[in-house]
Amino acid sequence: QVQLVESGGGLVQAGGSLRLSCAASARPFSSYTMGWFRQAPGKEREFVAGITRSYGIPYYADSVKGRFTISRDNAKNTVYLQMNGLNAEDTAVYYCSADNKRSEVTRAFDYWGQGTQVTVSS
Repeated sequence: QVQLVESGGGLVQAGGSLRLSCAASARPFSSYTMGWFRQAPGKEREFVAGITRSYGIPYYADSVKGRFTISRDNAKNTVYLQMNGLNAEDTAVYYCSADNKRSEVTRAFDYWGQGTQVTVSS
């Protein structure tokens, strides 16, 4: 069983930045593709960003490309999501996810964290 614990959410003004962190119990962490999703009120959960288990190659949803950066520190078993240029449409619960079964560039994940709230005030 893989446990994922997100942190770093909060309230930020439009145009501001936040960095989310996700600590994973997955072992070895380097064998998991990691991802971030978000779910806004009344909307379905949507993919935000992923980072491959080999070489740590990032990939993004078009809506965040150029503003968000996903990274991983395999020594710390942690994945990060740096969010810049936040706007009201980024308000959502953000979830960390992990997968080690599918292809490296995937939007389908087996393991999920509990989520952290990000609220952007306009």
